[in-house]
Amino acid sequence: MSTAETSPAQPSLAWFKSSYSGAEGGDCIEVATSPGTVHIRDSKQLGGPVLSLGPAAWAGFVELAAGHTV
Repeated sequence: MSTAETSPAQPSLAWFKSSYSGAEGGDCIEVATSPGTVHIRDSKQLGGPVLSLGPAAWAGFVELAAGHTV
């Protein structure tokens, strides 16, 4: 099991939003990668906390999200 933790946003990371995100804002996350870690943050709180996941935890998150329908 991977450990997830929160930390202040890291300005050196290259953040990106999903191509599914609309221009209206709304509920969206941004993702940045670094060696061995995927960082996730709320696009409305750029300076807010960052969730950092290992590759296995990120893959599980993506798998779960892909199966979710609104």
